Amino acid sequence: MIEARAHAGYRGTLAVTLMTMALSGALSGCSKREETTGETQPSRITTASNVHPEIWPQVSLPALDDTAIEPRLNALLSSLSVEEKVGQIIQADVGSVTADDVRRYRLGSVLNGGNSAPGGDDLAPAKVWLAAADAFYEASMDTRDGKHAIPIMWGVDAVHGHNNIIGATLFPHNVGLGATRNADLMRKIGAITATELRVTGQEWTFAPTIAVAQDVRWGRAYESYSENPTLVREYAHSIVLGLQGDPGKADFLRGNHVIATAKHFLADGGTFEGRDQGDARITEEQLRDVHAPGYVAAISAGVQVVMASFSSWQGKKIHGHRGLLSDVLKDRMGFDGFIVGDWNAHGQVEGCSNVSCPAAINAGLDMFMAPDSWKELYENTLAQVRSGEIPMARLDDAVRRILRVKLRAGLFEAGKPSSRPPGGKFELLGSPEHRAVARQAVRESLVLLKNANKLLPLKPDMKVLVAGDGADNLPKQNGGWTLTWQGTGIANKHFPKSESIFAGIRAAVKAGGGSAQLSVDGKYTRKPDVAIVVFGEDPYAEFQGDIATLDYKSGNDTDLELLKKLRAEQIPVVAVFLSGRPLWVNPELNASDAFVAAWLPGSEGGGIADVLFTKRDGSVNYDFKGKLPFAWPRTPQLFNSEGAPEAPLFEYGFGLTYQDTVDLPVLSEEVPAVPAGQTSTHSYFAAGRPTNGWQLAVGAGDGARTALTASVGNAQGDALRISAIDHAAQEDARLAQWSGRGPATLALQGDSPIDLQREANGQLSVTFDYRVDVAPSAAVTLGIECGPGCRGDLPIDAQLRQAPTGEWRQLKMPLHCFQSRGADLRNVTAPFLLTTAGKLELGLANVRLESGLNDTPDCG
Repeated sequence: MIEARAHAGYRGTLAVTLMTMALSGALSGCSKREETTGETQPSRITTASNVHPEIWPQVSLPALDDTAIEPRLNALLSSLSVEEKVGQIIQADVGSVTADDVRRYRLGSVLNGGNSAPGGDDLAPAKVWLAAADAFYEASMDTRDGKHAIPIMWGVDAVHGHNNIIGATLFPHNVGLGATRNADLMRKIGAITATELRVTGQEWTFAPTIAVAQDVRWGRAYESYSENPTLVREYAHSIVLGLQGDPGKADFLRGNHVIATAKHFLADGGTFEGRDQGDARITEEQLRDVHAPGYVAAISAGVQVVMASFSSWQGKKIHGHRGLLSDVLKDRMGFDGFIVGDWNAHGQVEGCSNVSCPAAINAGLDMFMAPDSWKELYENTLAQVRSGEIPMARLDDAVRRILRVKLRAGLFEAGKPSSRPPGGKFELLGSPEHRAVARQAVRESLVLLKNANKLLPLKPDMKVLVAGDGADNLPKQNGGWTLTWQGTGIANKHFPKSESIFAGIRAAVKAGGGSAQLSVDGKYTRKPDVAIVVFGEDPYAEFQGDIATLDYKSGNDTDLELLKKLRAEQIPVVAVFLSGRPLWVNPELNASDAFVAAWLPGSEGGGIADVLFTKRDGSVNYDFKGKLPFAWPRTPQLFNSEGAPEAPLFEYGFGLTYQDTVDLPVLSEEVPAVPAGQTSTHSYFAAGRPTNGWQLAVGAGDGARTALTASVGNAQGDALRISAIDHAAQEDARLAQWSGRGPATLALQGDSPIDLQREANGQLSVTFDYRVDVAPSAAVTLGIECGPGCRGDLPIDAQLRQAPTGEWRQLKMPLHCFQSRGADLRNVTAPFLLTTAGKLELGLANVRLESGLNDTPDCG
């Protein structure tokens, strides 16, 4: 085991601290309860999702002088109609709402989701964002219809800088920032992010994410600063101050500052098996001691908004959990801002749908995030208030909280966003001063895991080969939540004020009298002195990043082949690993002389060269400072360090410096077998065969379908024949030939149903590669089956007829469209059905779920 440098025992220390806080504020309440029940504290915190507010900490709120705004708030609230009040608790996505809608419904807020932007253009220039902000603001302040002027708020996921905007400064994702152990730097990052948000007219960020990820299989692990709640608590306080400013000062929430959001309350990082939107099966003590400290710190720093989590605690969805939202967060902790929902997450509450959820408001949610469901939700909520299902007192409390934040932020007097400083000062986006702080963050985030024979630091006068698909790849370097939700569909040209890792190395080597050659595949004409290989995870976000094990790429690792090839040629190899989490990379560690965990560094790739290379005189330029924010796995099955059956390879807090001499022994490369029964939920057919848990089957008419051995064969009566063909590799696709002798179906089906509701909510689509050899002679449907008599079908014959014959193309159909046609996405037994009664010859490959809505039919 590689020993940690520090930080052992952080959980026990934190638990004692929080328990002391809780008991000091509620000793009498605890004593009374113990007298009446006779229970000890641990025994009452068992498996039910009820809470005991008296054991939670009370928070000292910052001293805010609200004496001037409370009378205004009372007067305004008392004068609003019920329609205006309901409008204030609705937030719509800019892709589904117009300025006229804001004017008519008096909506309280708009947002742009990861895949939405003004005019539907994710790559719209900054001036378009500012113009849209002005339009929404002016609509909200229009009183020509006799309604009140209440300024709208625009919320945006600025999670590693203003990451929706081309040319903005992009910081390392939170996992990398956690490695810096630099809370002062977090405050600077918050302040820069806030300034750049204000430039384009947004005054509210859905950040910081203060999850304490306990299982890094979670697809949002890179949004977590650390597995250590103490570190998360420290960072939460600092970055909230950076974003919002100091409570009580004149520029709090104003000027270059914005409204911050602590998210996702609570235990989004503590779900079973690291499943996004999953269930935290933990005790109330664990909920409090591990996952709440960041919220205590954020509230004490004056955070104005808390976002409720998609996830559940002990089986109950947080969006409907009155005990946590109202009894703990508002009443016990004293939070006086407002609680906003997540993307249609209220629809997952028991008894609710995306367009109707009184239970969430009654539980304590103050603002629905209803991106595309807002209009019907507005109408239903209005009816529920009028009927008394949602009490008027609860509605008034929610609206009061929202208006309080708007008044504190000075939005009523601020004018349109372009008139507020620094609105429209586009030169501040990616300014040299801002990028210098981002570069510092990159330098300090790097964690050195191996340095055999003290290969590092390198002298800049060397002949350097820079290889790997991450070397000159800004999208990969930035990861998810970059210009698009998943960070995909973009290229280096979309990063005009960024520097790739290769570009940074080239500049450093050129200045030092050396040379740098870029060769992704590692080929060279002149043997180099050293090779730097940059590789790692491709971009992902949220549940699309959930994984079953921490195995990086065993069995399909071209990166490992490249490392071994260069080592075999007697070239010293430095591995720079890009990832959103620690992964099992024992083979890559063995094949490298030096290994650097670079996380997802953002726009400033030059920060890596700053540390890897010496000054021209050979002295150290910058030493490694980074320490692991999460333990590094010894095996693919080691998901966290707490209570694990064996020690991690590198403990939490590990990180070498140039002064250290640590010999890493040869590591085991044995990969344990993956347990049977783990059904693939996002990929159904790949490399010429169904993925785990699925079968390729055919059937004629309404008869039973037959599973095919080796995924080839015929339906009864030869109505459908399946044979192997080539797409990108030998026999990695199938040719489906319908004879036209009657209806026949090709299906990917399984024995264990899967739940795709969250994927539909996340705008994922059924996607497959296809080649039309013979165009359809009759209607063709693509369907999803959900048990006997349950399915939803969409016509696709028009798309197939329009496709050029013999040319591979891609087709996408949104999951929510199948739902609108009758599919129950909570119980999917066959995620892919192709049916026709006519003649059709179609090549098929790579059936999966992906983001994007390319071939969207009318779902009405």
